[in-house]
Formats: sequence, structure tokens, C-alpha cells
Amino acid sequence: MKIGYLGPKNSFTDQAAQSCFDIEDLIAYQTIVSCIQAVHSSAVDCAVIPIENSLEGSVNDSIDRLFHLGGLKVIGEIVLPIHQQLLVAPGTKKITKILSHPQAIAQSQQFLTDKYPDCLLEAVSSTTYAAQYVANHPDDELAAIASKKAAKEYGLTIFSEDIQDNAFNQTRFWIIGLSNQVVPTSLQGEMKTTLFVQMPNNVPGSLHQALAAFAWRHLDLSKIESRPLKTSLGEYFFVFDLLINQNEQLLANAIDEIRLLGGIVTELGIYPVTIVKES
Repeated sequence: MKIGYLGPKNSFTDQAAQSCFDIEDLIAYQTIVSCIQAVHSSAVDCAVIPIENSLEGSVNDSIDRLFHLGGLKVIGEIVLPIHQQLLVAPGTKKITKILSHPQAIAQSQQFLTDKYPDCLLEAVSSTTYAAQYVANHPDDELAAIASKKAAKEYGLTIFSEDIQDNAFNQTRFWIIGLSNQVVPTSLQGEMKTTLFVQMPNNVPGSLHQALAAFAWRHLDLSKIESRPLKTSLGEYFFVFDLLINQNEQLLANAIDEIRLLGGIVTELGIYPVTIVKES
């Protein structure tokens, strides 16, 4: 079995993937788009991609690519606690530049503002790349924001621990695959579904009507978000997450009602959510 993930090794996506799959089955990809494309072309059986962070919100690359490419399903969700560390080369006393992925920098903004207001921040492709770069340039007064696993992998020192702005920082990852993909047995937890919904343009109250289809059936809508269709200004599609804690027929009826109202509904599947415990 081949499992793609947003790399490189020791990234948070790698950690999420390892919580459900054997490490020898994992294949790193450099971008979210390349991960999704690998599944779509059957180069891998499924892939693990980030979808939302509790501090910084949705990962738009993931949502937009899944919507516009089509044909893929969500077969599981992994919720991973995210702890960011400030890493330096051994012996470093002064920091003049801090490198990391833009999401990691944003998740640690308060710490950086308080402790390093005059320090240069440089966005790079991943937290792991930042750690590797610091390890390869030990005399340059650099630091990286990355994980404890990255510190161990590259022989770095944790200069400041758990620097994320919120102690309950978490990221949701989706396991995406084709419609016939088997759900990993390690995934256990509450069941969810995700829908992409387009309502008729310029029809007053159409979104309200779509929401009402769920509301009067007492279906638990856990998230709603709009994303631009990328056709013209002011045209959107909506992302609905629902908890499936009742008869699934109610959900099917709600979807039928939205379609009768002229909406276009793409079902990404019903899937289990597993929460990774703190290590």
C-alpha cells in the first residue's frame, strides 16, 4: 500500500500519517496539490493532507483543489495536537533570524512579538526544511520553528518550548482516496460528512434555504465556510461539515431537498474522526 503525505519527513503531516499507517508505506510529496494529484492518478492509494488549523483556519489549497479536481473522497480525519518549538544549533546564544512555514510563524505570533520583535522572520516551504537549514548553518545565528521530532532528527537544541499562541493548538488532516478505498482500521471515533454546495446565483435566501434543510431535521452542522468559485467576483461554493449522530436517511433527505432547490451538492463521504493523544 502506498500512502502519500505532505512532506518532508518529520513534518506534522508525517506525524499524522504515522499515527494511522506504517512508516514504510509513506511517500513524501512537496506540495498539497502534488499529494492530491497522486491520489487522483492512482500513483498512491491515498494521501494525508492538512485541512484546518484551530488558530489559523482552513488550508485553502486543500479545499480548493479537492473541489475543482473532483472525484476524490475523504475516508478519514486525523486531529493532531500541534506544539511548536524554537530550535537552534547547539551553542547558539543569539538569534537574528527565524525560519519556518508561514502557518507555524502565524501560530506563534504572540511569542515572536513579545520575545523577538526585531528579529527577521523568513517563510520557507516547511517546518522541517527550516530545521534542516538551521542545522546546516550552525554559525549564522538562526532559529527554526518546528517540532520536537525535527529537533531530534537534526540534532538541534530546543531554545524555547511550546511557543504556539494557544495550548490547545490542533490541526485536522484528511485522508483522501478514491471512492472504493478501504478505511484504515486504526481510525475510530465519531462519524462526520463533508459536502461542497453551490446554490443558484442571485436567488435571495438560497443559502438560508440550504441551511434550513439541515436545521429542521436537527442535523448537527459543525462548520460552514465559503470559498470563491474562481469564475467571477462574488460567486462562491460552500463547505459544510456535519456530525453523523442520527439516521443517515435524514442526511440523504436534506441533500435531496437542497438539490430540489437548485443546489449542486458534492458528497465527500462519511468518515471517522480519530484524535491523536498527546505524546
